[in-house]
Amino acid sequence: MKIEKRIAVLVKLGEYLLSDDEFLSAVMSRTEYNNRWLTVENCKKSAKAIGLNFLQKEQLENWAKQYNITDEVDPKKVAIIMAGNIPLVGFHDMLSVFLSGNKSLIKLSDKDKFLIPQLIKKMGEFDEAAKDYFEVTERLKDFDAVIATGSNNSARYFEQYFGKYPNIIRKNRNAVALLDGTETMADLYALGNDVFEYYGLGCRNVSKIYIPRDFKFEPLLEAFHEYRTIVLNTKYKNNFDYNYAMFMLNKVEYKANGCIILLENEAITSRIASLHYEFYDKVDNLVVEMNRRKAAIQCIVTKMELNHIETLPFGKAQQPSLTDYADGVDTMEFLTNL
Repeated sequence: MKIEKRIAVLVKLGEYLLSDDEFLSAVMSRTEYNNRWLTVENCKKSAKAIGLNFLQKEQLENWAKQYNITDEVDPKKVAIIMAGNIPLVGFHDMLSVFLSGNKSLIKLSDKDKFLIPQLIKKMGEFDEAAKDYFEVTERLKDFDAVIATGSNNSARYFEQYFGKYPNIIRKNRNAVALLDGTETMADLYALGNDVFEYYGLGCRNVSKIYIPRDFKFEPLLEAFHEYRTIVLNTKYKNNFDYNYAMFMLNKVEYKANGCIILLENEAITSRIASLHYEFYDKVDNLVVEMNRRKAAIQCIVTKMELNHIETLPFGKAQQPSLTDYADGVDTMEFLTNL
């Protein structure tokens, strides 16, 4: 397929994701039934974000131009091992492989195994030639490169098994937020979206905040209480109750508001339904800390201006663009240089 035709298929897919297609809604319902974390609401939210932020014609054309993608491509078969922490989390990798002119050999996560096949099916309906670019399999073999996403533990296995191939192997990361104490209630409410969206399971969700010594927790807890309906999800509520009981029994000092537990902890990654915080004394020390822990941080949200530190506004952590590559590794550059 020529690059123009591949882009045309993707634009149609974007329109499909933004539509109220009944069959797509049914697939989302099936996804929730299979995995209660991937609710229909969150499936629709992810589909809308992909349609608006990834699959607009001008976005795709500008993205392709950055890498001088041409029709003279010797297609390579790229194995994609997808995660299943949030709906359609592996779509960007599949999109990148397709737009670059290569072919995907996809190993789905058992947690999210219905949505991606439905999108592949629709792309084949939009253009018969698109079918040749995708294969979903349980067993990976006869491939030229690997893109694998998982935990720190699974990454060790991926490196062992796939180290001899050109690869991108992603480990566990999370977003952090930097506060200076001057945030408005609107700022804190927007931060709540970064914390609670997709139940906090995404690598771009804020799992830790850095705060000054004199920080007042009451406004933050009040703003976060606006997200209290999150506990209506039984799986989230079970995690909240378990963590609450565990911290009480272990006499861990914490702050809570009924939907999240805050505790002082140096770790970037926090347990489900909890949020870590750490105090800082000087902004300069904060810059040093961000650089020191760069390998564990997916993105940073703040309204502060920091030297040579790329940041996002509050509320924007889960709205990546096509070039906001996971772990800071340029997937398209990797694919176009195979």
